[in-house]
Amino acid sequence: MFWPGKISKKLNIEYPVIQAPMFGASTPEMAAAASKASCLGSLAIADLSGEVSIQLMRETKRLTDKPFAVNIFVHKIAEITDALKDQYTKTKRFIEDLAGRNNIEIDLPELTDIKVNTYHEQIDAVIEEKCRILSFTFGNIDDESIQKLKENRIILIGTCTSVGEALELEKSGIDLICVQGIEAGGHRGSFEADDIPQIGGLSLFSEVYDSVNVPLIYAGGIYNAKTIRAAKELGAEGFQVGSMLLASRESALQNFEKERLKHIHEKDIMLTKSFSGRYARGVKNKFIEALENSEYILPYPYQNKLTGILRKAARSAKNTEFVNLWVGQSIHQYSESSAEDILKNLIRSCK
Repeated sequence: MFWPGKISKKLNIEYPVIQAPMFGASTPEMAAAASKASCLGSLAIADLSGEVSIQLMRETKRLTDKPFAVNIFVHKIAEITDALKDQYTKTKRFIEDLAGRNNIEIDLPELTDIKVNTYHEQIDAVIEEKCRILSFTFGNIDDESIQKLKENRIILIGTCTSVGEALELEKSGIDLICVQGIEAGGHRGSFEADDIPQIGGLSLFSEVYDSVNVPLIYAGGIYNAKTIRAAKELGAEGFQVGSMLLASRESALQNFEKERLKHIHEKDIMLTKSFSGRYARGVKNKFIEALENSEYILPYPYQNKLTGILRKAARSAKNTEFVNLWVGQSIHQYSESSAEDILKNLIRSCK
């Protein structure tokens, strides 16, 4: 049999293929489509409020009665200091001026108007909604929350980008570990926002495999049978796919963003903190070039909240130069079929 069975049995799915939680691109419909393909769908709720998280979980449960993972951001929230206030004001003015010079009219919020959420209310929401699988990124969950989740028989999937992070997750009793290589699209799962390990997926996976005894999921660059076979050869029990679903029917990306995917080249893809304050891999554009390596990048989540209105306005104007289009390094044909069909075709190609 081609497919490893350990993770499939634990997650109660037929194939150990996981639809990546891509906040801003994945949707409840995508999670349900992945479930229809007998894979594991993922509902990305990032750092949303508990109330909104519950709404999205209920929407997903209306679309599928099969298991799906809920994915949250386990991030540290920077303390609001006088220095942060000053930096926020400068960054706000710079971005408003940049937008105005490019015919995008925006009125960005003041720092006092920004609401940030910790992951604890999301954990309570996951327990309340009886969702049985929780995946997380940007760090590790605190011990008290892990105990609470385990008492409610919730399977935990952590994300690592280094051996050290994997060892910490294993020590905490996390059930499964997703090993994310530097080539993966979107945000890095690194525990630290600034000092991120830049290790290629295959090298990292091999080292993590030799260091922990937890079943491992490979993430980063998977888009066909060859890439899955390479990860399987190294010992992967599960395979997470993201970028190959970006243009799918269920994707939240608009048509002009999907069209941009068809024309990207390797030189167009880079790591950047410009949109969110944390490193993410995506398509280079005018906004990134203006902010990258500048003084106008706030710590996450403040940068992310600040640029949200700009991105929304740019999407309304169908302007690719001021939206974040996260994508991995493996450039391929981005199918616009249903995520269900894309995943079924991937599975068939591996037999």
